[in-house]
Amino acid sequence: MDDHTVESTLAACERTLAADAAIDLKSSGFWRAVAAVKRRPDLVARFADQIARIDRAAFERSVPLRIGASLGVAVLAAGAAVGLAILTIAPRLEHPLRDLAVLAGAGALDAVTHGLAHVIVGATMGIRFTHAFVELPRKPQPGFKIDYATYLRTPARARAWMHASGAIATKLTPFAVLLYALAIGTDLWAIAVLAALGALQIATDLLLSAKASDWKKFDREMKLARDAP
Repeated sequence: MDDHTVESTLAACERTLAADAAIDLKSSGFWRAVAAVKRRPDLVARFADQIARIDRAAFERSVPLRIGASLGVAVLAAGAAVGLAILTIAPRLEHPLRDLAVLAGAGALDAVTHGLAHVIVGATMGIRFTHAFVELPRKPQPGFKIDYATYLRTPARARAWMHASGAIATKLTPFAVLLYALAIGTDLWAIAVLAALGALQIATDLLLSAKASDWKKFDREMKLARDAP
């Protein structure tokens, strides 16, 4: 896609949004334009802000269950604190409350570490986020919407690791809690549940994420990094 086509595609998207008409960014050619911009730093400087406006407007129309990113981080951080508190209390409890507490703490951490990892790693690389959201029923896990202008201005390799960070954090969480559970004498049935949760998430990544989620985006951005002059 050449410069003129990128410009006309983005302008058409903005006209559609300004008219309050429904927009499908994929069929409109928007994502093909974004892919073309990613390959050329001069186009990033020219179109990044316009792309971010279109992406944000389309997101806000299609995802009603959203809050500001800062509030979302606070909510997930509170969830992580609750999970850690439950794990801290667990050794003082008798079985089976100890085992149930370990599983509850692991569940709380598993629910929040994915999104928090994206935000923490992204922020260190210069990527900002505009919203926290839940997209039911397709994406029940809390997510964060990137600010596409800062995303485009960040090197492709850094973008790739931002995408991978959520998947890595989610996969490590059950096994980290499993080690803690062993150390405090959790019953074997609860250990087995944690191991099964970790194995299930790894299997899900291998079967699904590489084709449609974080690892697919990781591969896409790493390919751009390798192809960069």
